[in-house]
Amino acid sequence: MARPTRSDNWGFPRWGGYGSSREATTVRLCDRHGCEEPGKCPAPKAPNSPERWYFCQTHAAEYNKGWDYFAGLSAEEAAAREADERRDAGGFSQSKHNSWAGPGDGTRSRDEMRALDVLELEPDADFEAVRVAWRRLAKASHPDVKPGDAEAATRFQAIQAAYEVLRTAEERRQWKPA
Repeated sequence: MARPTRSDNWGFPRWGGYGSSREATTVRLCDRHGCEEPGKCPAPKAPNSPERWYFCQTHAAEYNKGWDYFAGLSAEEAAAREADERRDAGGFSQSKHNSWAGPGDGTRSRDEMRALDVLELEPDADFEAVRVAWRRLAKASHPDVKPGDAEAATRFQAIQAAYEVLRTAEERRQWKPA
């Protein structure tokens, strides 16, 4: 005897995708009266409340426009909260210009950044500043200036190695074909 209805859901792989169905999907509409757009942006109905409004993007922007993050706080509490927020997001503001690489403009390698730290320079220092810092620090910790000081000798070697790293990188940049 034949089946009264047909199904296209047979065999493997099934014709329909996993989790797919023929029923209509339910779309939550914006909670703003009269709006027919989908409500994809949740917003709290009240502070510290688990209940949410669901707005479209336009009405969510309108809802958040008058939001005062520091409402009800004294000036000291607001300053403390702002300082705490800035401290927590400091890594983002520091490296926002070159993704996650850290300070600098993103053109220096990690070894170059370490060498700049040894020479006590900023990440965006040019090579002339590197040369001046190298001469100043090398003169201060040279073995002839401080004979018998093992720590000064180690420091002098680190300064020399840092300068070599930066000098080689600068030469590589200058001779790079355009």
